Amino acid sequence: MHPEIINIGIPLLAFAVLIFHVIPTPRKKDYTGGTRMGAFSLVSSLPAYRRVYRRSRILSFIYELFIISALVSTLFLMARPYETRQVKIGVQKRDIMLCLDVSYSLYALNYELADYLEEVVTQLKGDRFGITIFNTTSVVYVPLTDDYSYVVTRLEELKEYFVLQKEYNDMVGTGPYITFPTDEEWDAYYDLDGRLAYIEAGTLVNNHERGSSLIGEGLASSLYSFPSLGDESRTRIIIFATDNADAAKVPEIPNLEEAGILCRKNDVTVFAIFPSEDAYYHENTVAEYEVFKSDLRDTVRNTGGELYVQSSEDTVSKIVEEIRSHEAMSVDDIMIEQQIDIPVPWMIMLLISIAGSRLCLLFLKGK
Repeated sequence: MHPEIINIGIPLLAFAVLIFHVIPTPRKKDYTGGTRMGAFSLVSSLPAYRRVYRRSRILSFIYELFIISALVSTLFLMARPYETRQVKIGVQKRDIMLCLDVSYSLYALNYELADYLEEVVTQLKGDRFGITIFNTTSVVYVPLTDDYSYVVTRLEELKEYFVLQKEYNDMVGTGPYITFPTDEEWDAYYDLDGRLAYIEAGTLVNNHERGSSLIGEGLASSLYSFPSLGDESRTRIIIFATDNADAAKVPEIPNLEEAGILCRKNDVTVFAIFPSEDAYYHENTVAEYEVFKSDLRDTVRNTGGELYVQSSEDTVSKIVEEIRSHEAMSVDDIMIEQQIDIPVPWMIMLLISIAGSRLCLLFLKGK
């Protein structure tokens, strides 16, 4: 990463070695201690002296090589050696948005769906998950995230809400007026209504003027809850739970068909889960039920998805598994170029050089 250290350091090191060997060091003429010796020429001709002298010269040469090796490896470590590799950092995963119509007609379907998705979320590993809920208006209940423990916590809260919806239906019934014979029952009603308002304050804004179950607007709101829609690096899908029983009092912007077109343009696949006819809460005829189902099926198929009907055979768990294995949700490997430091060879060389020079020094000193 810093080649200038090598380009400058190696020539300077070579020059220093050359100077050390070419220019003779001045001899010391003054006696500074040690054993005085006479007849040096005679002593130096002895075989024992020659062996010691030869051994000393070889060790000095090896010692010098180790010192040079240590300096070279230090220069390379300072220059930060690296290589560029193609690194697989994972796979392109799915962005899954759960879009729930939380009108009271769907509490049973929504509860089963939320309950099963708790298990699914813990197995995602790389997928991101989000939740939007809608009735008259839409709320981003969980923004797209891979914090699965948080998602599970929020799903648990939704399940409690759907239980409260069932309690409300059982308490109030389908009559046009709400009345109770005792104060205790009124107190229970007000308590339940207050707990429901915690979520419904966001999903029933202006519902007296705008109506309820604005299906198209709910789907479009979920679509635009995906970040960076123009980015095609991830597969995006919406799991859309609704009965398509639109009770809007004003024209929707957009309606269901237009919301489906927007999903297709943004490469978002929609899979719808539709309640069974037995679980259908609205007082609609069989013909109306089939119309609602047919319109929703046409919309989701236009996005590349499919409509599934909840029944005793096609449970929510089976439906979600089919959605997860759908070919539109295939993933690709992500490969990136990454600069990887490779200091290990030079660190090993440095450690060996230091250890070798130390051993040579000990032998030279006669230890």
